[in-house]
Amino acid sequence: MTGSGWSLLPRPAAGKMSDTPIQPASTTATGPATDAPPVIPPTATGTTTQATMVKKTAPKSDYKPADVSPQRRVQRSYSVRLWSIRHSRLLEWVYARFADTFLTLHPLWKAIGYGRVEAPVKFVEKRVKGFMFDCRMCGQCILSSTGMSCPMNCPKQLRNGPCGGVRANGNCEVEPDMPCVWVKAWEGSRNMVKGDAILNVQNPVDQSLRETSAWLRVTAQAAAAREQARSASPPGATA
Repeated sequence: MTGSGWSLLPRPAAGKMSDTPIQPASTTATGPATDAPPVIPPTATGTTTQATMVKKTAPKSDYKPADVSPQRRVQRSYSVRLWSIRHSRLLEWVYARFADTFLTLHPLWKAIGYGRVEAPVKFVEKRVKGFMFDCRMCGQCILSSTGMSCPMNCPKQLRNGPCGGVRANGNCEVEPDMPCVWVKAWEGSRNMVKGDAILNVQNPVDQSLRETSAWLRVTAQAAAAREQARSASPPGATA
């Protein structure tokens, strides 16, 4: 027993050092040393890539997949939407004539009943606007105020401008392969006669109007406003 506690190891004699050299502990895996160079994977040599190896081992057939990246295929899904934005002025004119036609048919819609006519109209509206603008049928269409770019395609469903995460290439923060809806909205609005309507503050989305016809709703509102203006005008005045 020593002053610091029990010790079972023999203590060397004073003034005498051991002649056996102390070997440092090895930090490498145990086993015989070898001078062989490390094995380099085939993909790191620069002569054969993994894609080439997969292509060579693929079964041979008459089917040849298109050499298009997945990112490019995703971008192609926006081609019609982007076409509509580029031709926003033409579509603005078409929409104005279409709205006038629907307003002219207001007596017919009213006679049949807006509730009865909504199902067939919504069927057509959903498919036309879905093809042209990737419409989500929010029931509160503001395409004429957003350069023919539907803001409901924004993953955050922002109705009054882009978020702060727009990428340097103008693409969406959430979906990197998709052009920012509001960047395209501004581009489209610059081509339109009433393009400054994009500066108007929009109300939040009313979820109770989802999957309803915006065409019929806007027509009924326009008809009510027209009738109110006629009733407010003095007798004998022309509308």
